[in-house]
Amino acid sequence: MTAQDSSRPGILMLGIVHHPKPEFEKLSEVADVRQVTSGTREEFIRDCDAGKYNNVVAISRTYDSVAITGRFDAELVSHLPSSVKFLSHNGAGYDQIDVKPCTERNIAVSNTPSAVDAATANTAVFLMLGALRRAWIPQLAVREGKWRGESPLGRDPDGLTLGILGMGGIGTATAKRATAFGFRLQYHNRKPVDGLETQFGGQNVPTYVGFEELLRTSDVISVHLPLGPATKGLIGAKELGTMKDGVIIVNTARGPIIDEAALVSSLESGKVWSVGLDVFEKEPEIHPGLLKHPGAVLLPHIGTATVDTQRRMEILVIDNVRSAVTKGKFLTQVSEQKLLTAKV
Repeated sequence: MTAQDSSRPGILMLGIVHHPKPEFEKLSEVADVRQVTSGTREEFIRDCDAGKYNNVVAISRTYDSVAITGRFDAELVSHLPSSVKFLSHNGAGYDQIDVKPCTERNIAVSNTPSAVDAATANTAVFLMLGALRRAWIPQLAVREGKWRGESPLGRDPDGLTLGILGMGGIGTATAKRATAFGFRLQYHNRKPVDGLETQFGGQNVPTYVGFEELLRTSDVISVHLPLGPATKGLIGAKELGTMKDGVIIVNTARGPIIDEAALVSSLESGKVWSVGLDVFEKEPEIHPGLLKHPGAVLLPHIGTATVDTQRRMEILVIDNVRSAVTKGKFLTQVSEQKLLTAKV
């Protein structure tokens, strides 16, 4: 990037920009841009304490940059220079950032919510249809030269009740796609979502239900919640026990929302007929019970892994940083922080 000029605001990029390189280069028009693509948490903290980043106003970080800095927790935030006012995260989920200490330091946090909706919803539907057919069994059989092998009969989605757990952008996009397959739709959220009647054109509008009712009455449950203290371990043995016999569970949100050991037990007992998972409790580690179970359709956290979506996400991060430096505010500040800000 350009030579450093302490009279200009600084932007620190943590991680690699893969797609919109010209857009990234243009940030040098409004600020001094520095980039860190390797190192350790200890080195980053030492550099912060030594004043290396004292002109940095905005930090932009990729999901993978956690390998460089570790989680942006209270300890790390305490070492950031006082000049830092903005932290732009590349991802809809921002559990790698502890928002509370950022807010207490008056550091705004942004994410990339809308940019990931379509790709993640497409992945959820892919896993949903795969789980309905227990698709891993015939896929494995044909690769082993056994044609259909012992493939069981699957289920049709027509007339089944799909419970969307978390009706944000991704949950809504998943519900819209699911209407084409004949699902009856219901959802649970912290509160009912306004405007669904209009969004769904008055046809097959998802019904709001309580958490326990969704668990008890859904044939398929698709998880679209953010990970936080209130949602970690939200679905455990007790919750699985209240579900319908033969329920199908899909998770494209965050693995720790579901107790993986309890999920495996429910699969092995037949309580859960099949699962479609893109995320795992201790990823990249996956519970061996999932790996060997024929009713598990598994993907390695690739919900947003398309060129198109990755580019949209990176551009939104760049736009957020540009807006922060030139206008003093983010385009997509996290909603949680707005709640915290009111309490500080």
